[in-house]
This record gives sequence, C-alpha cells and structure tokens, in this order.
Amino acid sequence: MKLSMIERWSFLVTYLKPQQRRVLLLGALLLISIALQLANPLVLRYFIDTAQAGGATRSLILAALLFIGVALVNQLFSVAATYVSENVGWTATNLLRADLLRHCLHLDLAFHKARTPGELIDRIDGDVNALATFFSDLVIKVFGNALLLIGVLIVLWAINWQVGIILTALAVVMLIVLLRVQSIAVPHWKASRQTSAELFGFLEERLAGTEDIRASGAVAYTMHRLYELMRIRLRAERKAFLIGSFIWLTPVLFAALTIAITFVVSARLFHQSVISLGTAYVIFFYAQIMLRPIRIITRQMEDLQKATAGMLRIQELYQFKATIIDGHGDSLPSGPLELAFEQVAFGYEVDDHVLHAISFAILPGRTLGILGRTGSGKTTLTRLLFRLYDPTAGTICLGGTDIRTVPVADLRRRIGMVTQDVHLFQASLRDNLTFFDDTLPDARIMTVLTDLGLLPWFHALPAGLDSILASGSGGLSSGEAQVLALTRIFLRDPGLVVLDEASSRLDPATEQLVERAVGSLLHNRTGIVIAHRLHTVLRADDILILEDGQICEYGPRDRLMADPKSRFSQLLRTGLEEVLT
Repeated sequence: MKLSMIERWSFLVTYLKPQQRRVLLLGALLLISIALQLANPLVLRYFIDTAQAGGATRSLILAALLFIGVALVNQLFSVAATYVSENVGWTATNLLRADLLRHCLHLDLAFHKARTPGELIDRIDGDVNALATFFSDLVIKVFGNALLLIGVLIVLWAINWQVGIILTALAVVMLIVLLRVQSIAVPHWKASRQTSAELFGFLEERLAGTEDIRASGAVAYTMHRLYELMRIRLRAERKAFLIGSFIWLTPVLFAALTIAITFVVSARLFHQSVISLGTAYVIFFYAQIMLRPIRIITRQMEDLQKATAGMLRIQELYQFKATIIDGHGDSLPSGPLELAFEQVAFGYEVDDHVLHAISFAILPGRTLGILGRTGSGKTTLTRLLFRLYDPTAGTICLGGTDIRTVPVADLRRRIGMVTQDVHLFQASLRDNLTFFDDTLPDARIMTVLTDLGLLPWFHALPAGLDSILASGSGGLSSGEAQVLALTRIFLRDPGLVVLDEASSRLDPATEQLVERAVGSLLHNRTGIVIAHRLHTVLRADDILILEDGQICEYGPRDRLMADPKSRFSQLLRTGLEEVLT
C-alpha cells in the first residue's frame, strides 16, 4: 500500500480545516517572516556599496541599525509562527487520535480478539505522535522553507538573470533527487513502527499477567522473549535510519557544489563590471539562504518518512470496517422485553459453527436459566444478543423487533449484563457507577443502593461516592465488585438482564448479599441466568440446556424438575455440577 501526494494532502486538509483561523494566522506569520528574510540582504548590499563608494557615516549607521532591527523583528515572527504551528500540530493530532479511538471502538469483536491492547495503543498513540511533526513542522519548516526558497530564486532572477538560471537549475535538480530518494526509506520506517507495536503488545500482555507469570516460573522466558523483540526492533530501527541517512548526504554534496559555482559566477560578473561588490556578496548571501531551506526540508524528509509510515498504518487501520451495520428502526419499548431466538446459527469461522438452529423464547418478566458445559455456546448467545456478532442464519427478536433493525446504542442501553469479571476505572465510585454520565444525580444513585440493600456496604467506603477506585479490580473484593456491577445495571434500568454466573466466586456471606441484589434487579424485568452451578438457576422460570451448540433440553423449570426423565431433574438428583464445567 502506497500513499500518494494527493492522499497526503487530503489527510492534512482534513485535520487542519477545523483550525482555519489559526492556520491563516500561521500563514500570515510565515509570509511576514519570509519577506523580512528576503529584504534584509538588500540592506546589507546597500551598506557594502555605500561603504565602498565612501558614503556618509550616518547612512551606514542607519543601514546597520535597520539590518539589526529587521533581524530581531524576524526572530519575533519566527517564534510566534513556531508557537502557533505547535498548537496547530497537537490540535490536529488530538483530533486524529480521537477519530482513531472512535473507529476502533466501533470495530467488531473479532478485530479486537486478533490484536492485543498494547498494539492498538501503539497504533492510536505511537503512530499519531509521529504525525505531530507532520502537522506542525511540515507547515512551518517544509512549506515555509519552500516559500522562502521560491522567494530567494525570484530575487536572484531580479538581480541577474544568469545567476537566476544557474541557481534555479541547481535547486530544481537537488529537490528532484531528494524527492526520489526519500521514498526509499518509507517501507523500512513502516516496518520499524510495526516492531514497536509488537513490543508494546507483548509488554501489555505480560504486565497484565504478572501474577500468573511469577506463579508459573515463566519470568526467565518472558525476559528472553523481551530481549528477542527488542533486538528485532533495534535491527528494524537501525536499517530504517541507515537508509534514511542517505537523504542527509545528498544536500551536503549539492551545498559544496552550489557555493563553488556561486563564487565563480559572482566573481566573474564582478570583474566584468556587470554587478557591484555589494551585489556579488548578496548573491553569495542568497545562495547560502537558498541552501538553508533545502537542508531543513531534507532533514524533515526523515520525519516525513516516519509520518508517511504512520499514515500508512493509520490508513490500514481505517481499512477495517465493522460488519455490524447499525439499525435505523424504532427504539425498543420500555418495561420488560420479550426475547426470541428463531433458528439461529453462528460460527466464528466459516466452516466451524458454534450454534446450530437455536430456537427459544422468553416472555416479558420471566427468567431463563441456561446450563451447559464450557464451549457449549452459552457466551456466544450473549455476544449475539449484544450484536457483538451477527448470526450467520436465523433471527433474534427483542421486544418483537429484529435486533438488526434497532439502533445499536439503544439495543445495548436496554440490555444489562453482569459477568464474573468486573472492570473498574481509575476514577471515583460515582463515575464507575454512572459510566461518567453527569446527568445521573447522586440522589438517584443512593435510591438504587437503598433498593438493593447495599447501604451497609456503601457506608463502609472511606469517602462515599467520592472514593477513588483503582483500574482493573478497583482494589475491591470480588463481592464488592459484583455489587458495584449490579448497581450499574440498576441505574440503567434495562428491560433485559443477563447474569453470567455473577456469584460463582463469592464467599457465602457476600453471595447472600449479591443474591438479594439480583432478586431486586430481576423484579419486573426479563432475565437470563447463565450458570455453572445448579442452584444458581433455581430462581429461573424456564431452563435451557445447551450441548455442542444445540438445545439438549428446554422447558419450564417446574415441569422439568417434576419429570424424572429430564436431564435437568437428573442433574439435580445427582448434584453433578462438575458436568457443567
């Protein structure tokens, strides 16, 4: 995949357009600075020619003061342009970072399963950071110096057309060579960025699994693998740097050639009395000014290579499209929701189906208990229900409506789910309960905690709703985390609640607390209880047993319990809960 100049320009315009005023200000500052840089050598020519002709001392002093003043003013405008440029660059990259994160959050679960969080962090932050220079330095150092180069050539043509032709030809040849050479290093910088992403992904995974690594004695292997990845990254970085360094050598050779030719041409024209001594010196001065923007542009080529590699990787990320198409139908009704699976089939791989022709229904306000061994398809049912995946066949209806026609945001708002693992954020208890929704008042939170019978737990916290929780488990026990998760769901007031063995890891006392909260949560709501322990589903109205992605048994709990031949009844009699694990 290659990125054309048009695509680069389009990328630049997309994220600079929201800052039109700031960009226009930057353009004005650059133009003023360039004009001052072009005008100051003419003052120097006047000074030399006046001094050679024996002009008045006062005129020389004024010329010198003017030269110094223009140089100082130019520095002020350069500093202002740099400041504005940095603001433009970081604002643009922050917008890009937000767009990338939003894009990734809307991609399918299959995309995230295939990539580590560390790799995505490096894509969203590392690659975007490489573009910060592109948005800021490209404008002030590449575009600005390109304008300065054009201005110098125009002035040289105005001074003497022969000098203008020679130096223009040299500048054009140099830029053509540089543009050809700079593309060579782009694939290598892209490969370098990929090794960085792999290293970050490795670090994120291993740091998250520190306890397991230490407990299993895998520290030595982890360090060995880290050294391998660092060596791979070193080789990729070194190769990209060495190939990119060839670009730096090119202007050095051209600079020596340009100075030599300028010196010869200026001396010859001066001896032929075509130009004055001051003009000869100014030509030499402008030639040096011309070399400066070329050298700066050349140095920026390396950053441009990195930015191009980053843009390529970002464009590749944008190539991934969500297969889950958002629905545009009506919102789901309020109150408990009816759920129906109609001949639903699904497979994570094309030829490997996990579910086969699943059909069942839950009437509003009733609770379905789902049993099954690991790998039987229980979790897959919930993923389909939340539209993390779409079924390959069949239909799922919620509230009498095909969920594919319901806006995804409304669908997930009306379904609440509590699992064994509760993720908390580095934030206050209030923010963790409301998911950073400022519209939920504290009074509403306290009402929910009271309804769930959780006030004793709440009063034991050090700072109430302002208690700061750590990320991950939040520094809470499993029971406390489950209590918090239940409160989250209650605040959303969903019409369907899914409980994936939410109390399997709890001690008896905490389990009783959670069970009371679950009872309140399921009241006047449709519920699904996915269980690994039989007693968990005794609250359910209906029972569904899955086996190898198919329904092994399905019916009202009381009827199945009363039927001695039913599988559910047999499991209850034998107490073989391990059959389900």
